Amino acid sequence: MLRLFCLLFFFHLTIFYAQVELSFNKKFVQSEDKWIAFQTDTINRYAFGFAFIDVKEGLMFDYEGTFKIDSLGKYIPRKKEEKKSVRLRLKPGNEKIAFIPDDKLIELQVAKIPEWLKEYKKDEGSIERLYSIGYLYNGWNECEKALEYLDKAKAINPDYLGLGVELAYSYNCLKRYEDAVEVLKNVLIKYPFDDYSNKELIYAYAKLGDLDEAEKRCRFVFKNCKDTYNAENAYNILQGYYFKKDKKRFMNWLKESKAYFNKENQFTNLIEKMKDELK
Repeated sequence: MLRLFCLLFFFHLTIFYAQVELSFNKKFVQSEDKWIAFQTDTINRYAFGFAFIDVKEGLMFDYEGTFKIDSLGKYIPRKKEEKKSVRLRLKPGNEKIAFIPDDKLIELQVAKIPEWLKEYKKDEGSIERLYSIGYLYNGWNECEKALEYLDKAKAINPDYLGLGVELAYSYNCLKRYEDAVEVLKNVLIKYPFDDYSNKELIYAYAKLGDLDEAEKRCRFVFKNCKDTYNAENAYNILQGYYFKKDKKRFMNWLKESKAYFNKENQFTNLIEKMKDELK
């Protein structure tokens, strides 16, 4: 019985170390400048490498090799061949990864910051890089992280081309609609016909419930801008009236903007559902 107890304790201890040291609860987009691990098909063996941002390619993974965790919690690496470089683009998704604790990097025989990373940091702190990384994080829907970079870019030059609307996108994403409106009003003084900036402003007005201003801007866009976002703009206003339970204005706006939904089945189906619920 004692022997069985010892074996069970040893087995539990092995699993305990693995679970405590590696928690697979992080996303790719959280891994910038970190050593990360992936689960593999082999029990107690993990692939690992360094995640970094290439402003041209996005989030990248530099594969270093694999490792296993022994019964005492020590990381035992199996490194790739030195001459081989394996780099992969990490696409945002549902796959979970683990951050490797800093105190385990010595066991894995790697430096906390790889020497080669300096090639990707040459322009660190430049407005071009700050803007580009903020743009990437917005694209990954990590808007709070995007603002860390975009706010630094704003401190250097608030009038940098494209920065205003990128800030507004982050604000809208984070439901800071008043901030989005303030930024976009300034942007549109210089670029009144920019379809993307107008889209973000109409969205912010609609979310604030200021549908008169949203309609006014939307009519301006219908008349003067490219029709890239006409259906989306019109839909956001309709949705605003739906949330207010204002059937009369919902139907009036639908009549005015109906032409923009002819080829937009994704919106058409949603609109029909809203109409039914407002009856």
